[in-house]
Amino acid sequence: MARKESPVKTNAARILDAAGIHYELREYTVDEDDLSAPRVAAKIGMPPEQVFKTLVLRGDRSGVLIACIPANAELDLKALAAASGNKKVELVAVKEVLGLTGYIRGGVSPVGTRKPYPCYLEETADLWDVISVSAGARGRQLILAPDDLARVVEARRCAIAKE
Repeated sequence: MARKESPVKTNAARILDAAGIHYELREYTVDEDDLSAPRVAAKIGMPPEQVFKTLVLRGDRSGVLIACIPANAELDLKALAAASGNKKVELVAVKEVLGLTGYIRGGVSPVGTRKPYPCYLEETADLWDVISVSAGARGRQLILAPDDLARVVEARRCAIAKE
């Protein structure tokens, strides 16, 4: 009988292990032509409202920050600017993402970025027992409690998404 291999641990998963946080590591087949969060949600069998994409932004006052919003939502830049003490925030260029976070587009996790950037978690995460975020590699997602995610990245919960 063949033994099923367990998913390869990412740096984000190792950080959660070290913090004693319970999570599930779920793998899926990556479609390089469609890295969208709703597509990831479908591949891992979760509703898009429960799968959170990680966006990297720069505020005019705070510098780099992270926002985690549901896969099917759009970031409200004005709401994030207000929540983060900025007048204006904008997404960083894709070419900057790896250098800033250590992760590639489509695999950015709020856990284990190169520097501990401020993290803003859409408050709807609290509607779920568990949510999904990138494990820090394309094709791998972390399933964990929103409280545990907020604790490990010291995320502030706020209304930063619009549908």
